[in-house]
Amino acid sequence: MSHTHGGSSPSAISGGSHHGMVPYLHFVGGDILLFQSLAPKSVGAIAGASIVLFCLALIDRLVSAWRSAMEARWRQQALGILDQRETTTHQSSSSISKKNGASDTNVKLSSIVEEVKSPDGVSPAEPSRPCPPRTFAPFIFAHDIPRGAMHAVQALLGYILMLSVMTFQATYLICIIAGLGIGEMLFGR
Repeated sequence: MSHTHGGSSPSAISGGSHHGMVPYLHFVGGDILLFQSLAPKSVGAIAGASIVLFCLALIDRLVSAWRSAMEARWRQQALGILDQRETTTHQSSSSISKKNGASDTNVKLSSIVEEVKSPDGVSPAEPSRPCPPRTFAPFIFAHDIPRGAMHAVQALLGYILMLSVMTFQATYLICIIAGLGIGEMLFGR
C-alpha cells in the first residue's frame, strides 16, 4: 500500500534531476563539496579541489602549532603578571607592618593564637598545608581575544575538512589525511 502526498517527487519540484549521495568510498566526480555550486566533475576539477583540501589540512596543523606556541607564551606572561602583582602586594603589606611596628603586632597575634588553640593543640589560624596556587590564568584581553579567534579558525577548518570527507570522495579523504600528516610533521614540533 503506497501513500503519495501531493503527487510530485523532490526531483520534479527542484526542476532537475535528483543528485543522490553515493554512500561508499569512490573516485567518481560530481559530489557537492561544501556548496551546491561547487561540485567538481572532471579529473582536473577534482585534482584542484584535492589540492585545496590538502592545503587547508596543512593550514589546520599550522594554526594548531601556532596556537600551542602562543598559549605557552601567554602562560609565561600571565605568570609574570601574577608574580608582579603578588610581589607588589607582599611589599606593600610588609611596608605597612614596618610602619605599625611589626614586633608589637607579632606579640599580640601570638598571644591571641595561644588563646584560640583547640583541645588537640592545633591552632585554627595555622593552616595544616599551604594554600594551593592559582589553577587558571586571569582574563587578559590581549591574550584571550586572539586565543578565541585562533580556536574559531581551527574549528572552522576542522568542520570544512570533516564535511569534505563526508562526501565519501576517496581522493578528498586521501589528500586531507596526507595534508594533516605532513602538516603535523612540518609544524607539530
